Amino acid sequence: MKIMIINPNSSQEMTDADAVAARSSAQAGTEIVAVTPEYAPASIESFYDEYLCVPGVLNEIRKGDQQGFDAYIIACYGDPGLHAARELTDKPVIGIAEASLYFACQLAAKISIVTIIPRFRVPVEHMVAGYGLAHKVSVRTTPVYVLDVETDFEGSMEKLRQECYSARDEDEAEAICLGCAGFAEFADGLEAELGIPVLDGVVCATKMAESIIDMGRKTSKIKTYKFPERKGFTGMLATFGNEVPKSGIAAE
Repeated sequence: MKIMIINPNSSQEMTDADAVAARSSAQAGTEIVAVTPEYAPASIESFYDEYLCVPGVLNEIRKGDQQGFDAYIIACYGDPGLHAARELTDKPVIGIAEASLYFACQLAAKISIVTIIPRFRVPVEHMVAGYGLAHKVSVRTTPVYVLDVETDFEGSMEKLRQECYSARDEDEAEAICLGCAGFAEFADGLEAELGIPVLDGVVCATKMAESIIDMGRKTSKIKTYKFPERKGFTGMLATFGNEVPKSGIAAE
């Protein structure tokens, strides 16, 4: 099987780290290809960043269908463009946040997401509510920007560590989801230290994608995730209206 990891920001270093995390957990024979979109923000830390990264994500999926990929992973903890991506292809599209949360639900009754800077709290809370999990998931932020992991690994680790302890001891979290793809390297060490499951979204999404492919299932096209209708777009979006997904546009 062939899985594409899409890092929606423009950091090639983070794209490479996503590939390492995915390959570390993938089955023998699973091909992991990690890509950096042609157009993307330097980092994703707000609603604004999330919305602007979506065309780049969709463009990679459009190209991926032409190249025979079996599934796609959106490697940003806001799961930007997830629902639109599921309309564009019939292949499974997995968001790292959704995957980590659903895995955590099998392991614990109370979960905490420990994510990046404070302004990202509300986007994450909105996402959690959309997944129907607000009743069992708390959200904690750190003073860590997405790209800090590349420039201050140890400092980022310590700030994340402190909030993970607070999530366990104050929020009574029984499992923690790391709320940034760049935190992948911290998961195993934090789990050993905290004594509770600590889940990295890239690994969870990789295992979920493999399972869906193994089961031979594809995205439902009966209604909500039907292929997009043909219509005109202008400017940089023009080709999105003119090009048909490899699997075709669903008829009315």
